[in-house]
Amino acid sequence: MGAAEPQFIEVGKNGQRRKIAVRKDAGRSPGLMWLPGFKSDMSGTKAEALSEFARERGQEAVRFDYSGHGTSEGDFEEACVSNWLEEAEAVFDTCTGGETILVGSSMGGWIALLLALSRKETSRIKGLILIAPATDFTEELMWKERFSDDIRAAILQHGRWEQPSEYSDDPYVITRKLIEDGRSHLLFGSSLHVGVPITILQGALDPDVPLGHAERLVQALPQDDVTFTVVPDGDHRLSRPEDIELLIRSAGSMIEAVSS
Repeated sequence: MGAAEPQFIEVGKNGQRRKIAVRKDAGRSPGLMWLPGFKSDMSGTKAEALSEFARERGQEAVRFDYSGHGTSEGDFEEACVSNWLEEAEAVFDTCTGGETILVGSSMGGWIALLLALSRKETSRIKGLILIAPATDFTEELMWKERFSDDIRAAILQHGRWEQPSEYSDDPYVITRKLIEDGRSHLLFGSSLHVGVPITILQGALDPDVPLGHAERLVQALPQDDVTFTVVPDGDHRLSRPEDIELLIRSAGSMIEAVSS
């Protein structure tokens, strides 16, 4: 697969099959696999910068769009965490060639953790870099934290609610399906053990995934080697030049550690 144009893989069964867009740069291991955030795609600033970094080093780099996102097939309102995890698993299984470092942003951090746990026995996942990881966000950050009684009632009654977005002209549609499906993938509440080094990059001024939420994830990983870096003036995107530099340094350090 070349980087210029996305290739497509089919994911799902029977009537739920959808074509998922993937970009892959061939290279040596360990490769990097990018997992984007909620309503984000593989052409964002961080994804592009990480892919360029990998190409310059000759490392494999894989990125993709979830169904209902970017150039992949699917209706966003019909999709949920189970779909997006299934797609991440399919991309990992079929498009990565060897040892791989997962790099997940926001919701992609949650998906990366779920993927690492579901593919733990393969021993091919060698590290995680999580940027403002939105672990369990449908339940902890939306349903419990931000949604009023009226919003929760609207979702239960009508099956959907339109949430204004600071990052897009179009609102985020939050569905009952998304909330209820998310509950089958919750990670908080038990001690996690991924078994690989984990780097977490978190902005202290992040309004979407608060610092305390990332700290909670660190506490949930007592057996793992976790490096937790707080950017004092960082927001949720962490896409400024200095933030990108931090991401690239973190990726380079993990590649060196895995390769040694």
